[in-house]
Amino acid sequence: MTPLEPPLVVKVGGSLFDRVAPLLEIFREVGRPVLIVPGGGKFAELVRRLAVSDTAAHWMAISGMEQFAWYIASHGVPAAPVLVRPSEVTVLLPYCALRRADPLPHSWNVTSDTIAAWVANELSADLLLLKSVDGVHHHRRLLSRVTDPSFVPEEVDPTFIGFVFEHGLRARIVNGRHDDRVRGALRDEEVIGTLVDPRF
Repeated sequence: MTPLEPPLVVKVGGSLFDRVAPLLEIFREVGRPVLIVPGGGKFAELVRRLAVSDTAAHWMAISGMEQFAWYIASHGVPAAPVLVRPSEVTVLLPYCALRRADPLPHSWNVTSDTIAAWVANELSADLLLLKSVDGVHHHRRLLSRVTDPSFVPEEVDPTFIGFVFEHGLRARIVNGRHDDRVRGALRDEEVIGTLVDPRF
């Protein structure tokens, strides 16, 4: 049976490591097909402390994302080693997929935020970034929408906003510690957070 809802790419930030089980419960409850892109979290933070080349750091950090992916998979979620439009809740093994394509600069300006945007673009899907912040702020004010492609907020990596505008993606940044917001975002309802949608 073909799902009625279009698939969604959902980046689960590494800071939400302790929230994996309840988030998966919400994803399953809503029933929308979701491809999870894991953040790097503590695994990637360890790499930042090492004196290694940009290329080594890039692949080591993505290996950290892969570690988080396997942790998510341990909760009974299928793991995909290639980009796939999901028919159910699935987690991407990003190291495998990115080693094949190597599509992004090897720089700390590119983290799992932009990697998730690249995945969404490849799959022609919308993107939901779940983080431990309410969205993007400007002068301490939460923005409901980002309209400037040159804006570089601290809540996402420096490449993310430009990439989203360049590729015409629809992306939302929502606090993954609020179940009601996650549930609403999965249903495309208005929730507290920030929308980045250059198409409108």
